[in-house]
Amino acid sequence: MGWIILWALVLIVVVVIITNIKIVPQAHAYVMERLGAYHATWETGLHVKVPFIDRIAKKVSLKEQVIDFPPQPVITKDNVTMQIDTVVYFQITDPKLYAYGVERPISAIENLSATTLRNIIGELELDTTLTSRDVINSKIRIVLDEATDAWGIKVNRVELKNILPPPAIQDSMEKQMKAERDRRAIILDAEGQKRSAILIAEGQKEAAILAADAQKQSHILEAEGEAQAIMSVQQALADSLKLLNDAAPSDRVIALKSLEAFQKAADGKATKIIIPSEIQSLAGLATSVKEFFTDDPQGEKPNRAK
Repeated sequence: MGWIILWALVLIVVVVIITNIKIVPQAHAYVMERLGAYHATWETGLHVKVPFIDRIAKKVSLKEQVIDFPPQPVITKDNVTMQIDTVVYFQITDPKLYAYGVERPISAIENLSATTLRNIIGELELDTTLTSRDVINSKIRIVLDEATDAWGIKVNRVELKNILPPPAIQDSMEKQMKAERDRRAIILDAEGQKRSAILIAEGQKEAAILAADAQKQSHILEAEGEAQAIMSVQQALADSLKLLNDAAPSDRVIALKSLEAFQKAADGKATKIIIPSEIQSLAGLATSVKEFFTDDPQGEKPNRAK
């Protein structure tokens, strides 16, 4: 009978020892109390607590946690009521302060974020609120991080998840956005027409300039042609007169050929050029000589020669 009692006691002791061996998993911590007072914080690993004296006051996760708070009603500076819900990313850095710093720390963070959000939004107008998410997030995070430092909590990020203005304000904003898009479309269309008109005007200007240049070049070439024609007529006249001066009275063939060559050159250009008065006088003289030779092939015209 005594052996049975002894074995029972041994079994009880073994069971008590086994049940008081605790393994703390990774990224966790246990806050231990001894006789109702804080005793120690168990980190990751194997630990043994004293039976009936030590107890685990709180099991704490050291991983980063995310809390999505429900929408909170806030009023802007221009008296617009809207609903804003926030998301808080935090991490427990001191298990002891987390266990004894504040009662229901998650609820405390929610209330603190709501009051801080109302204070910040109350200083901003509606349009600024909608376009200043990063500024609002930063301000809320700074306030929460300072307040929760005494609770053993580190606030890493705060994000405004949704900003919900009243339905009437949303309708007005949609109409404003539509009007703005229409205005931009009209401006872009006007700029396109303006650009098109500018390009057309520039094209017409360049075409006019090219036409003027072409006409100028044509006049220059025409003037050069007339000058060359005058030079050729003058040269033909000079050659003919030289032949007439050098030819003997009996060289009627040479004289006639010279006059014909000159007259042919002069008559071909007579409609296009103006022969100077000196050349016209010489041409008249040459014509008279030609008539003289033509009327008397033998050169026997003593009365006309006189």
